[in-house]
Amino acid sequence: IDKKPLSTWSKYNKINNFGRLLDMKFEVSEPGRVIYSMPITEDILATTSAAHGGALAAFMDAIIGVASLSAVAEEGKLVSTVEFKINYLKPAFLNDQLRGFGKVIKKGKRIIISQGEILNQKDELLAICTGTLNAYPVEKNDILGSK
Repeated sequence: IDKKPLSTWSKYNKINNFGRLLDMKFEVSEPGRVIYSMPITEDILATTSAAHGGALAAFMDAIIGVASLSAVAEEGKLVSTVEFKINYLKPAFLNDQLRGFGKVIKKGKRIIISQGEILNQKDELLAICTGTLNAYPVEKNDILGSK
């Protein structure tokens, strides 16, 4: 398997069980920018009507992660999250259709700073985030050898 970006995306989508579990879908609008979607289902509720903050944090991690990955995939690199800070501004409710927007703010050789936003179907801002990610050679991961 080569290291072309499409191979990376194909592999990522195939092995990302967690993203499928939460029904996350994404589109890279350009390198360093991503648009994501995720529905709020009963399985991720913390109360009878509101989503668990951890589900939104996982969604946000995916948003900044794929934005960062899209910025380095052509270089044959993958990314891992070092840290991120999330601010919850409003709750997400059952049946909300969330949209996430991620963008790379600064890309160094190894360190990437990205920002993310999560909005609901009413365009209400639910959460914001800034994160630090580590870019590393794809050979240091098992993605190339995965099925």
